[in-house]
Amino acid sequence: MRLPFRHIAGHVLWSTSGMVWAVWRVAPLTGGYQPARVRDELLGRISSFVRSMPAMEPRIFALAARTDPGEVAERMVEGLPWQQMPAWAETCAAAVDLLAGEEMHERTLWLAVPLPRKGGAAAGSFGALYAELSAVLGVPPVAVPEADVLAAQRDAERLQASLGGGLGLRPASPAEIVWIAQHALHRGLEEPLLSDAGASPLYGSRVHDGQLHSPSYCDLGQVRLSEGGQPKEGTQSAKARRAGPGGWWRSAATASPVGRKWLQVETDAGTGYQAHLVLAELPPAVSVASADVLAQLEGMPFPVDVAVDLRVVPAKKARAQVQRKKRELLDQAGQYGAQPTGMPHSLPDAAGDLAEQDARMARTSVEVEVQSVTVLTVWAPDAATCDARARELSAALSGADYRAVRPVGMQEELFALSLPGSVRSPKVTQFTQHQLSEDWAASGALTVSTVGDPAGMMIGHDLDSGTIRPVLLNPADAPQVNASASSAVIGDLGGGKSVLEKLVTSAVVDRGGRAIVIDRTPIREWAAFARSAAGERCQVIDAAQARISIDPLRVFGGPVGAHYALSYLTLQLGVGAMSAAGAVLHHAVEEVSGGPQPSMGKVLDVLTALAATAGTSRADAAATMADLLRIVRTNPLAAMVFDPDLPPVTLGGDLGADMVVITTAGLTLPPREAFADVEVLRQQPLEALIGRAVLYLVAAIARQAAFTEPERFCLVAMDECYWLTSSTEGAALVHEILHDGRKHGAGVFLGAHDETELGKDAGLIAYRFLARTSDHARAARGLAFLGLDGKDEDLLRLVTTGLSPVGQAGREGEMLLRDPRMQVGRIKVVVPPVSRLTKSIFTTPGRSSSAAANGETSR
Repeated sequence: MRLPFRHIAGHVLWSTSGMVWAVWRVAPLTGGYQPARVRDELLGRISSFVRSMPAMEPRIFALAARTDPGEVAERMVEGLPWQQMPAWAETCAAAVDLLAGEEMHERTLWLAVPLPRKGGAAAGSFGALYAELSAVLGVPPVAVPEADVLAAQRDAERLQASLGGGLGLRPASPAEIVWIAQHALHRGLEEPLLSDAGASPLYGSRVHDGQLHSPSYCDLGQVRLSEGGQPKEGTQSAKARRAGPGGWWRSAATASPVGRKWLQVETDAGTGYQAHLVLAELPPAVSVASADVLAQLEGMPFPVDVAVDLRVVPAKKARAQVQRKKRELLDQAGQYGAQPTGMPHSLPDAAGDLAEQDARMARTSVEVEVQSVTVLTVWAPDAATCDARARELSAALSGADYRAVRPVGMQEELFALSLPGSVRSPKVTQFTQHQLSEDWAASGALTVSTVGDPAGMMIGHDLDSGTIRPVLLNPADAPQVNASASSAVIGDLGGGKSVLEKLVTSAVVDRGGRAIVIDRTPIREWAAFARSAAGERCQVIDAAQARISIDPLRVFGGPVGAHYALSYLTLQLGVGAMSAAGAVLHHAVEEVSGGPQPSMGKVLDVLTALAATAGTSRADAAATMADLLRIVRTNPLAAMVFDPDLPPVTLGGDLGADMVVITTAGLTLPPREAFADVEVLRQQPLEALIGRAVLYLVAAIARQAAFTEPERFCLVAMDECYWLTSSTEGAALVHEILHDGRKHGAGVFLGAHDETELGKDAGLIAYRFLARTSDHARAARGLAFLGLDGKDEDLLRLVTTGLSPVGQAGREGEMLLRDPRMQVGRIKVVVPPVSRLTKSIFTTPGRSSSAAANGETSR
């Protein structure tokens, strides 16, 4: 065959038919899970885009570009000196092993529009005739004058400026235009990668001596198309098969040509099989929420290409056609009226549809009718699989009242529609569908359901895609693009929250960042995971077992240490900073911080000395504070603050480790209700009051460490954060990181059971995950947290019963994710098969070791 283009200058293509086309890559609009108001806005943008299209028969391609595991690995190490990161290189290699052999693709959108002909139809016909003769005679294609090239490029620029709707259009490169053709020819085979084409400078024409000259494209068309073709059979000859009993159409070795409704494409790379279906009938009515049938093709377990050939008819002309059809229906009604059987039931329905269409077109003068031919293509390396996929696609469409057919003898004509610059065969006109712009916009041709970042860590794959589509996140890069790096996951117990947090935290550390984890679990699960995942790069600080000091005067020193020390004391002793007792504490802290070797123990000594001064109010206050502080100091939970023999935490040493885990097992906090009443708070057990004050110091140390190196991203992970955000001090830490973390290269990752546990600043969180939530009220709040309709029954059913159903093996780790780009998708968290990760990442009792042994990596 011969490819249908002669020259490619930039994104302008001169076809063999004499037409000049302009090709753009379209930035798809976000589809999938959207509130009704957002969906209506998208439909309005697409409708405006369609109405602004010229009456030049544009063509839209939605192509499933093959994704190679190596491409995913490149995106995982993008911008990183990964050669110096052996832990991350190991994780990337494991991810490639997981993806090897999987069918992966990415949906890409392209727009090709013929430009107005110069010289009219006669010039175009002459150009097409010369192209055909030159191909037969082996004469090089006629060169295009430079003036025509410049004129065509100006026409393409004016056309792009006139296209409304706010869709992102980027001129395609010559290599990308050639890739579209190569993709069509290599379906079912090892096709070229789009990423390679995007970076390739090849295939472009050049202006020389005032004329456009092109490289040869003949090698791209060295293929053989055979409709209904079969693989060659080794020993049995065609003559022997013809001589078989009963005739060739009954031979077991050769199926009937009528049943072989596929296209065999032979190239140098091998032989692939393609089946082309065309939409022959649309349902008379469909709800807007489910009308995006072309976008829903992403859910098929195999890739599907879509080519839509459009004719945009102005409202005035379309109304005239509708009026004519109405008159024809009236004539038919009169004819049927004379029949004993009366009118068919379909006749009034057809009249009603025409009346509605006429009324909608009369409502606005900018309305247009879209006459479209929609071709759907599936493929496989063998005919049987290709045929089975075509039947499955047809059955799926018929379930939604769409009729797709595979016309015998027209596979090549339908195949040609997927090539840029080709001419629509008159035979396919019979499949033209008539819709108004709003109805066609709802079909989902220009929307894509995707979620995640372009590069970063692989946390799993997209469940809204029938094939494997990796989901990548890069919170460390969010501050660089002026976005929040904070995340939160909410859901029921056993929904996979802790596994996700650990997976993201370890990836941040392995990619060169830092992580500070506040672990409240009695079994200290994060400490065990850090030792397994980070090894010598981690530091564990146990806040209940005093092995290291968090004395602020020893850790920070100077004015910063004095500030934190005074705040700790007023909080621990329950006094106001502007009271007499607060003044005494301020004096003691200032005296100690300005002296040699300051420590919290010396503050007690200063208070004791002040209390010895008889006859002053300050002495009475100092005596009271000293007595209360002795009670606190004798409690083992306060040893990390007052024991001078413990080595202090260092920001550059202990807290300078790649992964720092501060365990708070043994510390208790007052209940949330106690914070609303000062008297109730004072009556809490001593352990709870000490736990609250120690938590303040832990939060202060975490904040100081996270904000120390703005150039190095730091993630502060807080699992089961309800116990932290219920206190004023913990809520203040979350508040500060959410508000100021972006400026300091830091983010927070919160794990909770309910959206209300995240605190009042939850709206500032960028990455939002919703796991299985069985309670309807909490599920509704979780959906609202994602920006979705919390009253939508389908979404509620998905969250309560459709995500990670209890007891169904292999369904663990299913969640909804909303990323900073406001894209929402259903994902499955997958843990790469790396032993240092799988050893301690799972929290299901008795599963940690067995999961790693059995290779169960998804959760």
